[in-house]
Amino acid sequence: MKRIKNLTFFIMVAMVLIVLSACSDNAEDASGNSGGESAGSSEYPSTVTIGTASQGGTYYIWGGGLANLLEEHLDITSNVEVTGGPVHNIQLLDQGDIQIGMVTNGPLYEGYYNDGVWTNKEYKDIRVIFPMYHTPFHWWSSADSGATSIRDHEGERVGVGPAGGTPGTYNPLIYEVLGIETGDQVQAGASDMASQMLDGQLDHIGFSAGIPISSVTEVETQMDINIYGLSEEDRKTVMEELPYFTEYTIPADTYEQLNDDLETMAQFNFGVIQKDANEDFVYDFVKAYHENIDQMISTHASAKEAEDPAAILKNQEFPLHPGAIRYYEEIGIDLPEAVYPPEWEENNNE
Repeated sequence: MKRIKNLTFFIMVAMVLIVLSACSDNAEDASGNSGGESAGSSEYPSTVTIGTASQGGTYYIWGGGLANLLEEHLDITSNVEVTGGPVHNIQLLDQGDIQIGMVTNGPLYEGYYNDGVWTNKEYKDIRVIFPMYHTPFHWWSSADSGATSIRDHEGERVGVGPAGGTPGTYNPLIYEVLGIETGDQVQAGASDMASQMLDGQLDHIGFSAGIPISSVTEVETQMDINIYGLSEEDRKTVMEELPYFTEYTIPADTYEQLNDDLETMAQFNFGVIQKDANEDFVYDFVKAYHENIDQMISTHASAKEAEDPAAILKNQEFPLHPGAIRYYEEIGIDLPEAVYPPEWEENNNE
């Protein structure tokens, strides 16, 4: 009888363990952390979400190009998500809502070091994976307004770009640094601001994206506009205060109504991912990106700036993902010591 009781006890324990194991598996499935479907896990993804910016901007066009590249060369499906731009992309990456993002150097600097008005933490898990292009800042006004300089925006209603995007974040700072007190600052995407200008609701727009910006091209085919950058003195003032800007010249043939080369300033763009993304996936993605850069150039001319993989050296400060490091080392690029992340050292010292 005693043996029967003992046997019954062990059977009951075994059944409890089986039930607990099943519950654990179900909980794991519900959380989306099993099955290898997420790029935010250590598994190779089958689908990803790409964070871009507003429609009508260059990021959104790039997002479509990257999605096509992933589908064609890695058999990975992608969702191209409209976002507020670089600042928003950093936040969405951190939350796991997107798996691939695009950022400019300013938000990357501010996020990594918790040095922006939008930051409340250090985004230390972000990793650079490939170079993109410069984002030059430029402004345009209806010809009827007579504005030919950012200084003419004093007291005027101006479009500054979407909240969380590069222009929406830094145009207000540029005005502040230069002591220009505008009227209302409209925060909206490039397409929305262009529509407002064509409807006569907005005379001045400031934006930044890979050139040519499709919204500028759209507007200049329908009305006369003045396109301008910054004077040498104003550019120097801004760059002293905001050191992540660099000098930049927009070629005269970029737009129909731009007759001369335009002196302004810019920030460089990078593709980014979180540090826990699958290393083999990142390696394959970066390799496919550079080996098929012509495909990206056909998507948007700005990708020509990434035609030489050595453009990754425009990042001398922020950590690369180990998968990206593997590719760049493999093709002989001598990376600066600062871009090697802690996990690279840990993995290579084991």
